[in-house]
Parts: sequence; structure tokens; C-alpha cells
Amino acid sequence: MPEGDTIHRAANRLRPALAGRELRRLRAPRLVGDRPRLGETVESVEAAGKHLLIAFSGGLTIETHLKMTGSWHLYAEGDRWRKPEEWARLVVGVDGWDAVCFSAPVVRSAPTGRAGRADLGPDLCVEDPDIASAVGRARQIARSDDEIADVLLDQRIAAGIGNVYKSEVLWSRRVDPFAHVGDLDDPTVTALYERAARLLIANLETTRRTTVPGGLAVYGRRGKPCRRCGTPIRRVAQGQHARSTYWCPRCQQS
Repeated sequence: MPEGDTIHRAANRLRPALAGRELRRLRAPRLVGDRPRLGETVESVEAAGKHLLIAFSGGLTIETHLKMTGSWHLYAEGDRWRKPEEWARLVVGVDGWDAVCFSAPVVRSAPTGRAGRADLGPDLCVEDPDIASAVGRARQIARSDDEIADVLLDQRIAAGIGNVYKSEVLWSRRVDPFAHVGDLDDPTVTALYERAARLLIANLETTRRTTVPGGLAVYGRRGKPCRRCGTPIRRVAQGQHARSTYWCPRCQQS
């Protein structure tokens, strides 16, 4: 599942191939917005939370959001793709390389400087993220009776946390995923975002997420023993969008 660390790794992989090079090929069958022109220069490739942004010298930035289905691949020009061509939602080609985004639900463009950032909280995947801002946004944006698991997923509050880190962070801090954010004090909310940032940054250089020695603490471990107390891990579809939450009913009591 693409989360903030996934997008930062994708940007770090694409950047050396694309940045500073002339745009030779562009395919974007479902692009919403204007198109950069062939011959423009790729000025930057960066991540902003779960959004990947490719800026062009003509003043446009193309933004993708992978959600549950998308992925970015990088191919040497002429190499065979590992996924069907009809799944490609964006192809950015330069001399020697093709960056291909498959199955992304969101591919849109906007003037550079306005793409992908207006409604995002601080990015937790960067060095020294603004945790205080995230906590302040949690108090301003979330309702007091919102469950903390849903609050952690709100990218307007802090960008980068997805289902995996949501469950892992709550287990790490022994917080009940169904606790109302209004019932949690600022030190507890601060600790959750600080832990999320540490885990996201620690996983920027690896494709196998690790939050505890040996792998993950709770995510994907329904019915298996809690790594702290041995109680079977539970799973529930939580919130308006029925997102998977894994937790230990003993360690994470309110």
C-alpha cells in the first residue's frame, strides 16, 4: 500500500533519471489540466506526503496520487514494461529513460507552486518535520469525537501516514485506535506524530517496511500473538471508508 515513505522512495528513484533533462515523450490519457510541452525541461521530482510532483520549465507541475492501486516504474528507454501498456496513466520520457505511472486514480496538473500542497499538513517524511503544526491542525480540523485512527489518516493534518503506520504507531504508543482525539492530551498526540515521523523516515531507504525487529508489530497479523503481551491481534474495518485497523485489545485499552 503506498504511503509517504513509498512516494519519497519513488521520487528519489525518478529524480536522477528525469531532473534537468528535456521532455521527449509524454503520455497522459486521463490527465486533468494542461499539458507540459515536449522540449521543456523537467525541473524537479519531489514528494509531498502521498503526492508525487513533477515540475516542468514551462510552469506546470503534474501531480499523481497512487491511492490503493497506483505504482511508479522506471525503465531504460526501450525496455519491456512489467505491466500492461493500457494501465499506464502517465509516461514521462527523457533521453534514456521512461518514468511510467500505472493505475493511479489521480493525474492532474497545476501551475508550479500550487500543485499538491494547498490542503496538506506537514510532511512527516522530511527531516525535522513540524510536529507542533500537526498537533495544532489535529485540534483545529478534527472534531473532538473523531477516533484517533481516522485523525492520523487525515492528510490535511499531517501528510504521509497510511493504514500501516496508523496501526503500527498506535500500537507502539499503546493508544486505543477508537479513542476520541478530544480525550487525548497534547503530549499523547505529539508522541503519535513523532513516532510516525521516525518510522516513516527510517523506512525511506528500504522496500520492506520494518517497525519492530523482524517486521511489523500488528499490521497484517490478525489472530497472531501480540509481540508485547501475546494477546491475539484483532482487525476491524474502521471509519467512514472502512479502512483496516489492527490492534491489540489488551495493550491498547482506553
